[in-house]
Amino acid sequence: MRMRLTEKVFTCLPWLPAYVWQRWTRTATRGSVHLILCLADHFEPSVLPKQGEARASADVQEQRLERWCREIPKALKEWCDSDGFPFRHTYFYPAEQYDPGLIERLAQHCRDGWGEIEVHLHHGTQSPDTPENTRQVLLKFRDALACRGCLSQWDGQGEPRYAFVHGNFALANSGRNQNCGVDAEMKILADTGCYADFTLPSAPNPSQVAKINALYECSLPLERRSPHRQGKDLRLGVAPALFPLIIQGPLMWDLSRRKYGLPYPAIENGELTASHPATAERLSMWHRAAITVVGRPDWVFIKLHCHGMDPRDEAAIFGEPMKRFLRGIVEGAKSTGEYQVHFTTAREMTNIILAACDGREGNPGNFRNYRLTPFRSRRLLRPSGVAPQVHHEKALNTCAE
Repeated sequence: MRMRLTEKVFTCLPWLPAYVWQRWTRTATRGSVHLILCLADHFEPSVLPKQGEARASADVQEQRLERWCREIPKALKEWCDSDGFPFRHTYFYPAEQYDPGLIERLAQHCRDGWGEIEVHLHHGTQSPDTPENTRQVLLKFRDALACRGCLSQWDGQGEPRYAFVHGNFALANSGRNQNCGVDAEMKILADTGCYADFTLPSAPNPSQVAKINALYECSLPLERRSPHRQGKDLRLGVAPALFPLIIQGPLMWDLSRRKYGLPYPAIENGELTASHPATAERLSMWHRAAITVVGRPDWVFIKLHCHGMDPRDEAAIFGEPMKRFLRGIVEGAKSTGEYQVHFTTAREMTNIILAACDGREGNPGNFRNYRLTPFRSRRLLRPSGVAPQVHHEKALNTCAE
C-alpha cells in the first residue's frame, strides 16, 4: 500500500531538523573531487512482487540467477571507473533464504569480477525475534559464506568479517518493535564480525533515525535499542574504535518532481527503481548530500541501494537508463576533469573510509583492500560433508582495452 504524502511528512519529522541544518551549513566540494559509489543490492532471487512473504519456486530462482549472471556483464562491462573497474553490485543475500546452490552460482559470478556477497536478514516479521536466534542465524550464514571464499578478514587474519543490511530496515529494533524485536541486534552484529551496516537511509519507513547523511560510530551502548540514532562522526586522523560503522546513503527532499504538472516534493533516498533510475540530476543531489569523513571533503561517499531481483526494476539495474547513467558519469569524469569516479563494493568503500580516517592521501581507489581483505581460509569453517573448493580469482577489471 502506497504511503500518502501526509504520512511521509509525518514519518520524516524526526530527521527534518538535521536536514534543514545540513542544507544551511553544508556545501558540496567543487574542483578536484572523488565520487566513491557503492550499490547495496538487497538481492532476493525468491521475490514475488506484491505477494507478501510468498517466494518463487526453486526453478524460477535458478532461472533468474542464471539470466542475471549472463546479462549483467554484457550490460555494464563497457563503462569503467577512473581505476578501470566496472560498476559492480554488493549482493546482500538474505540469510533466512540460504540456498547452497544459488550461493555457489552467485559466488562464481563475484569471482568473475562482478561484485561481492554480504549478509542480509529479514526477521521478526510475524512475531519479535530473539537475540539467541538472531545470533545463531547470523553465525551459520556467515560461516556458510566464508567457506565458499566470500566475506573478508581484518588484515588477512581472524574470523570472517561482513557488512550487513536489515531486510526490513528496522535495524536494532528501530521500527517500533516491528520486523525485528531484538534491541541488542547491534551488539550481536559486533560480536559476530560485522564491520559496517549499510541499511540506512530507510525513510519514509518509520525506522529512519534522526542522524542522516553521515558516516559514524554509534555513541549509545550497543545493547540498547537503536543505538545508531546517535553517533560520533568519523574524522580525519581518528581511527574508529567501535564497530559496526554506520555507512549511510543520501537522504534529501527532492523539490524538482512534478505530479499533474504541479510541484510534488519527494524523498530522495538513493534507491534505484524503474520509476526513479540513476540520472545525472540525481547524481548532483547525491553529491550535494556531502557524505564524507570529516576533514576529507574531497572524498565523497555515495551509497545507493536497490532490489536487483525485483523484475519491475530491471531497466534501472541493467537496462538503458543505467547504461545512460554510467556513460554520462564516466565520460563526464574524462571530459571535464572536475571529478574522478570510483565504483566500489561495500567492503571496498569501508576500506577507503578507514584509509581516510587514518589520514591517507592520494587516489582513494588505491585503498580498496586497506584493512578488510577477501577471505581466504576455509579449513576451519568448511561444513562437514562439503568438499573443499578451489578459489579461482579473476581480475576485476573486465573492461575491453
